[in-house]
Amino acid sequence: MSDHSSPYQESELYKIRHSAAHVMAEAVLQHFPEARLAIGPPIEDGFYYDFDLGQNEQGKPITFSPEDLEQIEATMKKLLKQNARFEQSSMGLAEAKAYFADEPYKLELVEELAAGKVDENGNPISEPVSEVGIYQHREFVDLCRGPHVGFTKQVRHNAVKLLRTSGAYWRGDEKRPQLQRIYGTAWHNKEELDEYLHKLEEAKARDHRRLGKQLNLFHISPLVGSGLPLWLPKGAILRENLESFLRSAQLERGYLPVMTPHIGKLDLYVTSGHYPYYKDSQYAPIEVDDEKFLLKPMNCPHHIEIYKSEARSYRDLPLRLAEFGAVYRYEQSGELNGLTRVRGFTVDDSHLFVTPDQLEEEFIGVVELIQHVFETMGFADFRARLGTNDPNSDKYAGEPTIWQKGINAIRQAADKVGMKYTIEEGEAAFYGPKLDFIFRDVLKREWQLGTVQVDFLLPERFSLEYIGEDGQPHQPVMIHRAPFGSMERFVGILIEHFNGAFPLWLSPVQAVVIPIADRHVAYAKQGAADLRAAGLRVEVDAGSERMNKKIRNAQLQKTPYMLVVGDREAEEGTVAVRTRDEEDRGAMSLVDFKTLALEQVKTKALDL
Repeated sequence: MSDHSSPYQESELYKIRHSAAHVMAEAVLQHFPEARLAIGPPIEDGFYYDFDLGQNEQGKPITFSPEDLEQIEATMKKLLKQNARFEQSSMGLAEAKAYFADEPYKLELVEELAAGKVDENGNPISEPVSEVGIYQHREFVDLCRGPHVGFTKQVRHNAVKLLRTSGAYWRGDEKRPQLQRIYGTAWHNKEELDEYLHKLEEAKARDHRRLGKQLNLFHISPLVGSGLPLWLPKGAILRENLESFLRSAQLERGYLPVMTPHIGKLDLYVTSGHYPYYKDSQYAPIEVDDEKFLLKPMNCPHHIEIYKSEARSYRDLPLRLAEFGAVYRYEQSGELNGLTRVRGFTVDDSHLFVTPDQLEEEFIGVVELIQHVFETMGFADFRARLGTNDPNSDKYAGEPTIWQKGINAIRQAADKVGMKYTIEEGEAAFYGPKLDFIFRDVLKREWQLGTVQVDFLLPERFSLEYIGEDGQPHQPVMIHRAPFGSMERFVGILIEHFNGAFPLWLSPVQAVVIPIADRHVAYAKQGAADLRAAGLRVEVDAGSERMNKKIRNAQLQKTPYMLVVGDREAEEGTVAVRTRDEEDRGAMSLVDFKTLALEQVKTKALDL
């Protein structure tokens, strides 16, 4: 009953996964007959189902154990082999309410379907329904709109795997009951499943949370708070290199740096519309001296006030303001994930104030900057997505004519530079359409990174003006852009994409000098000082461990170069060069190594 469908929702794989979710729920009921069913939709690469298993003697939710998961999967595979038919039907609302009277979560969904609020999976819909979809196989009956395969055997038992369990609040609301979720995956055949499971293992090995700890990049302190990462020295160096790179690129393109505070008066965000539009994802207002303040959820209202700080003429435009601005969002605890989902983060934010005649050229300039960033990082596999508003949703502010104006501006600019893009309804910001850049990493996972947005609404809300050539006031257009998106999330993605083995220019430590014996320490320190004076980040491992152990330690830290020095190297002014990939490059003069490394840093080479 959702208003829109995607190619995935129409695919055979979607049907397989949807059907697998139902059979898994059937298997759970065989082991936990008292369980209450919530929802069980297909998701990217798999499916899940939420269950209420009741409470234990201490009043806490009963959870699934690893042994439970194994038994449920075994039962599920037996049920799939029995080849039951999936039968589709419908029920009137009164009949559905009576049928699901003992299933509180299904009953709530039926009532909200009747009110035109959500579909069978809890997704928003625009109109009430008079009947609900039902799917049945054997004795298992579920509130469901489908689609499904015809028979359970079409879900191959050797192409299904239950992956993990987790807690999940009903409807994503921490004030509602905590349910138990089982995640699974299903594929066309065993070969596809094996390939996917291998990719999952690779993803675990590259997990930025594990590597972040191993490489001493960041730390999450319970005393500071969940979702509020602390940058350790090596992580700060990595992040500062990224910021320095973008600052330089922005200065070349005429951007002006600004800085704004971490809080602002609530009225500022009421005017912009960020409050109350995103009220649920913002921290509660802070009352100071009988005035209410908000932790900054967005930088744009602050940049608007900088624009308004003086009179502007058409001769002053375009005005490009840029800031690495800290913002805060109240993400639910269950959604926090290392650096990629946090509560406090820094946006490489910029807002361009332009005349309508300048809009296309400036938009193209922003797109070219984002392409430059991606090219430097070696991000060759990406696509563009034009996010538009959903006319059936009240999430978006502004008149339809304003929206069409913005959409047309983005399309014309993208077409002019020959950029291919898909149009996805409902992916816009609340104030305007946007062009997002979706990057695929080495594991073919998609991440939304750079974004550029056209905004006619906020200039209107804040009564922005410039004096045109005709001497009359005119309203500028705003362009919002962030090539990285969020520094925290971008670093998390970089860690996983490069598996912690960053290009030389980004590596927190670019080389480690390893003396073979104590008598070589003085030469090692002298060489390291020479390299540091040239601008390279170099450490000396003067510890008591043997040389091979020191080399191994440096490789585990993903240090690009190991420079081993002994009697011969000290006598000849050389270093024995090894790489983190265990390549032995032999002896090289210190001067030649310095030249090599500085050239790689200058060109931002991706390989050593």
